[in-house]
Amino acid sequence: MCGDATNWDENAYRESILKEREIQSRTVFRTSWSPSNPSPDTIVVAFSDGSIASYSISFIISELSLGFSNSKAQQLLGAEPSGYLQGHDGPAYDVKFYGDDEDALLLSCGDDGRICGWRWKEFTKSEVPIHLQGNHVKPVLDLVNPQHKVPFINLYIFVCRGPWGALSPTPENNAIAVDPQGGSIFSAAGDSCAYCWDVVCICSSCTDFQFFSAGVFQESSKIKMAFKGHSDYLHCIVARKSTNQIVTGSEDGTVRIWVAYLYVVLDCKSGKCVQVIDPVRDKRSKGFISCVSCIALDANESWLACGSGRSLSVWNLPASECVSSISSQASIQDVTFENNQILAVGAEPLLSRFDINGMILSQIQCAAHSAFSVSLHPSGVTAVGGYGGLVDVISLFGSHLCTFRCQGI
Repeated sequence: MCGDATNWDENAYRESILKEREIQSRTVFRTSWSPSNPSPDTIVVAFSDGSIASYSISFIISELSLGFSNSKAQQLLGAEPSGYLQGHDGPAYDVKFYGDDEDALLLSCGDDGRICGWRWKEFTKSEVPIHLQGNHVKPVLDLVNPQHKVPFINLYIFVCRGPWGALSPTPENNAIAVDPQGGSIFSAAGDSCAYCWDVVCICSSCTDFQFFSAGVFQESSKIKMAFKGHSDYLHCIVARKSTNQIVTGSEDGTVRIWVAYLYVVLDCKSGKCVQVIDPVRDKRSKGFISCVSCIALDANESWLACGSGRSLSVWNLPASECVSSISSQASIQDVTFENNQILAVGAEPLLSRFDINGMILSQIQCAAHSAFSVSLHPSGVTAVGGYGGLVDVISLFGSHLCTFRCQGI
């Protein structure tokens, strides 16, 4: 029996199909657990459309039908955000928290070359209806990467040859790292450099961030320090706080360790590289080139994990030696440490767990066919996010607490 097409709305049907395709093509580039919460409840997600959204895990679990605790139907659950920001023009690549209490700042970076920061308290306590959210919370921090002077600029397929002193396009920010104790924010940029801003004033009475240099406050876009040495753009960055260093990974296939000098030379404009690690040096001699896509430090900051293509290497930093090299079936796209073990995700629907010596301990099936983010809550609960706007929340014991598709506004 045919349906009645008398009131068929072609435009509405087309819009619904396009909306569904948009939702399924959204990519989760980064997830981060909210601070000051002993239970793993709120998770913040950075998306390929530039938006930043928060989701309540307890609410999502309560919405699940009884009897679907780990079934395929769970993967189709669409979760509405509890908070929403339109953070960037272009993809948002990373999200971090500066601080670990309710006065923390939510930071994000993206393809537009900006680092933005919002007060987490203001974000969570907003009374604006969710469908009207987006720009309701104004950033208190808005940093923009520098534009360098070049003799000419390549813009897409056009070559604009102008006078000396023309400015290059604003490079993207692919990752950020924070050091609240040192009052610093670091970024890994698309111009082969890492940058540092010193933060000295974050309090509820402040209307903006202030940055310290030589005893005076300067404008919020002032860069404190640049780290130059890589020959291609940076994918990842972490702060090694115990040694006053940062670690960067680049498309050039190397990892560099830099002295930040933040407590020593306040007027230093360029960080010093103290070590270069080449995870695929042996393969490079055979013509194999692979970028460093992700890096992670353990809690003691003595072990470094590097993801390079289908290889994961583990380095003992005090001894400056590689202790294991692990081959994977797919490219590794994010890593993190859990005690003396390593969690890794990549271009396959798996969360893999390794020990320091490279032995695989377990593999857990995930929803996203390609995963870009693995984040660990202090309680041991893990979140994996990736293509299709899908997020898996996995318990300490390896069982799925929930799997959901992030809905937008």
